[in-house]
Amino acid sequence: MTEPQGAGTGEGSTQRLPVVERGTEPAPHEREPGGADPSGGGRAGRFWSTRRIPAGVVALLLLLLAGAFLYDVVAVRAGRSALGWRRDLARELAERPVDDTWVLVGAGVAAALGLWLLLLALTPGLRRVLPMRRTHPDVRAGLHRDAAATVLRDRAMEVAGVQSARVRMRRRRARVRALSHFRELDDVRADLGGALDDAVRGLGLARPPAVSLRVTRPGRKG
Repeated sequence: MTEPQGAGTGEGSTQRLPVVERGTEPAPHEREPGGADPSGGGRAGRFWSTRRIPAGVVALLLLLLAGAFLYDVVAVRAGRSALGWRRDLARELAERPVDDTWVLVGAGVAAALGLWLLLLALTPGLRRVLPMRRTHPDVRAGLHRDAAATVLRDRAMEVAGVQSARVRMRRRRARVRALSHFRELDDVRADLGGALDDAVRGLGLARPPAVSLRVTRPGRKG
């Protein structure tokens, strides 16, 4: 399996990217909905995060809590008295009413933590990695958003009349803001729209994002 890779460069930087030859790339109207490829590569779903940090924190907390209770139970079985915090906890749980403020706060925190863990378990994560079309059933590839934004920015800067360009890449939309210092804005917008559409198709993404384009003149200095 191929792990997702991408260039983690910022929006303002320019980096030379490797060129991928796609001699048998299907036309946009020939692609199946949902990211599937008619060549037999299968559906290109999102990449799932391993959630190492939340899983490690929860496992560590549970280990410490279970270890403390196990130590106290073994100590009681060995003839020693129970730890003070466990006696106090048992007394508080037995005597404190259910509608007490601290009981409600503790229950709310526990419920929020549980919902957060469920959300982490049920969502893919890795939102900054865009899945690419699958041309082989055993190979998956992903493109980082910053790398895709850099490609679109470089293509925008190649259009005559574009002085600068900024790209904000999302999963479903790419927002491009360009400044034009000469030529008519309508002509620049038309050429820039065509160049960006070609660049988006060239990225090879399973779900090509829609391009939102805005072309303006630079503000006057002073």
